[in-house]
Amino acid sequence: MKRKHFLKSMTFSGAILSQLGASAKENEYADQNPVIPAYLKPGDTVGISCPAGYILDKDIQPAKLKLEEWGFKVRLGYTVGKRDFSFGGTDEQRINDLQIMIDDPGVKAILCARGGYGVTRIIDKLSFTRFKENPTWIIGFSDITALLIHVNRNYNIVSIHSKMCNSFPEIWSAAEPSIQESILSIKQALTGTKMKYTVPVSVSNRKGVGTGQLVGGNLSIIQNLMGTNSEIKTDGKILFLEEVSEYLYSLDRMLINLQRAKKLEKLSGIVVGGFNRLKPDDPGEEFGRTVEEIIMSKVSAYSFPVCFNFPVGHQKYNLALKHGARHILTVRDDSVELAEV
Repeated sequence: MKRKHFLKSMTFSGAILSQLGASAKENEYADQNPVIPAYLKPGDTVGISCPAGYILDKDIQPAKLKLEEWGFKVRLGYTVGKRDFSFGGTDEQRINDLQIMIDDPGVKAILCARGGYGVTRIIDKLSFTRFKENPTWIIGFSDITALLIHVNRNYNIVSIHSKMCNSFPEIWSAAEPSIQESILSIKQALTGTKMKYTVPVSVSNRKGVGTGQLVGGNLSIIQNLMGTNSEIKTDGKILFLEEVSEYLYSLDRMLINLQRAKKLEKLSGIVVGGFNRLKPDDPGEEFGRTVEEIIMSKVSAYSFPVCFNFPVGHQKYNLALKHGARHILTVRDDSVELAEV
């Protein structure tokens, strides 16, 4: 073989091997069971940190007291009470605080204080080396979606999508039943209960049964992660979505992005949570489609089950979901069930 042909062949083969290697890495966890951190028992420590927005020490107290009532010890991170404008301390402070907690084998769960914005500013500077060896429960939603998806995509580790410290009521007995149920579901998830929810049906649902890892969260965060090493993996999974304070056309644009990125075509199902406090269309610029119509138009070519109005998202009724754990979604004419398997 002539040298130039040999080199050309080697270059081509190298490119193929590189693509195969990337593909293998992408599908590394495709057929593996997810890694579930150790469930908590009385006396275990829950850390509270602020990787995104700031929170005052007094606003942590209801969550701290409830966790202690459940029998856990509570360790407050030093970002609690810190403030750098809207952030819970500087990027460096938030990195260090969260790093200390995920590296400490004595911290069995990390409850994020609140959402807001900030996780994507720090996530690439966090080391998950010890986290992989000793997984810790990470708990939160909204901006914390980035962290939950990152540990699922890269390490196949289960976390908890749920309310955070700023949602715990000051007076428990005065809280609405939906708030109490949502917060108690965090305890259930942390202590090993197999999560199972039955919710009312919606006329917009699509019947069917789907099984797979349950992944997702805030729609704008999910689409913001595209093209990064935190990009969501959806093949064979059940995707859940929620959103707040967006225009209808923005929802359509974000879902189009997921559609074009082929994040919808190989799903096992979709769970649609709250799409709340949507911004009104400008007069004369009405989008003319409902949330249900926007979503169904993106998945009309597929046959997986779809359920609407699931109690998850920026709302009082926000049930804890084990993000990355295997679930079965069953949508019938008269019932909807999402159950951990």
